[in-house]
Amino acid sequence: MSILRKLLLVCCALTLVVACGSGPKPIADELKPIASPVSETPSYKIGPGDVVNIKVWKNPNLSVEVPVRPDGYVSVPLIGDVLASGESPEDVARTVESRLAQYIRSPKATVIVSDLVSHEFLSRVRVVGAVAAPKSIGFRQGMTVLDLVLEAGGVNEFAEPDRAFLHRKTTEGVKSYPIYLEQILNKGQLESNYALEPGDVVSIPERRF
Repeated sequence: MSILRKLLLVCCALTLVVACGSGPKPIADELKPIASPVSETPSYKIGPGDVVNIKVWKNPNLSVEVPVRPDGYVSVPLIGDVLASGESPEDVARTVESRLAQYIRSPKATVIVSDLVSHEFLSRVRVVGAVAAPKSIGFRQGMTVLDLVLEAGGVNEFAEPDRAFLHRKTTEGVKSYPIYLEQILNKGQLESNYALEPGDVVSIPERRF
């Protein structure tokens, strides 16, 4: 084999290695893809300001409709304060039954949230920074980063789109995931067009001059 041919083969091999090593920037694999199936909806968690309707079967004098106080408790006749904030309606009903069992035989309670005051706030998504109109809007199933940015009128002339982040509260604390908005908006590369969840915040910084 001639020296020239060997050199050509080496160059081709190096080209393949470089091509395989390059690619799009890594994205957060743990986030939901756009086309992910809708998971089972978790039980609603009661929050301060919500109005709960507590009914005790065959005991109308113990049935009440009361707002959840700022400290997270509701007042129930005979048994006093019951923790409601952070609990599901089913959990509160079981607590009421357990406490009432000291006074009446085999109590049966149901709890219905009649006014979802806290839900409207907690389920919002927000976009801040270099957009036409920073916004806080109600979450809708299927919303993505791009939907939220478009709701805010798009990025402004001072934005640095590829330095955007999605901030999400998790059980391990707040996590931040890179968003490559330039790739999404101008190149149609949707790998970082994450599906949103209630409470998400998208931040878009301004360029460094």
